Amino acid sequence: MGRWPGGTQERLQEAAIELFTERGYERTTVAEIATRAGLTERTFYNHFADKREVLFPGQDAFIAGIREAVTAAPEEKSPLDAVLAAFTAGSDWFDRHREAAQRRRQLLDAHADLRERERAKVAALGEAIAGALRARGLPDPAATLTASVCAAAHQLGAARWLADPEEGTLAHHLRASFEDLRRTARTW
Repeated sequence: MGRWPGGTQERLQEAAIELFTERGYERTTVAEIATRAGLTERTFYNHFADKREVLFPGQDAFIAGIREAVTAAPEEKSPLDAVLAAFTAGSDWFDRHREAAQRRRQLLDAHADLRERERAKVAALGEAIAGALRARGLPDPAATLTASVCAAAHQLGAARWLADPEEGTLAHHLRASFEDLRRTARTW
């Protein structure tokens, strides 16, 4: 098996994370990422707009998938249950890529502009969930509020997952965050 079992985007992301970790985000160029991945700079730009985006591959597809899953959830599911089911449906993929996710998180935590990009993606996720909840018949402001707290619960669950020394699954931590949300709502 070769050095990179994944496709082009995965090769570029792995090379970028390695270089960002070794040399620093600011000192790493797109040309260096492409060279490390055994590809050309042109190939890099065929997949990503800039070096920042290499840390966010598949985010748009992830958000679209969540939106579709929430919209398609059975009517009898509560809004929270519909969103949680959407989040946990593909969480095993993340479990298989935990180490890369941990290294990515360290990079995001270390760079303000990367954190800002992450916040923009979380906001887009919240907007997509709100749209899906409205499509399911939940009116505003309830749809927007529910989407916002679900996006926050997702972020908390993911953070717990990355920090868990026992390496529990992402689905476990997402369920725990949503249960915390429910418990808190009942006590208000």
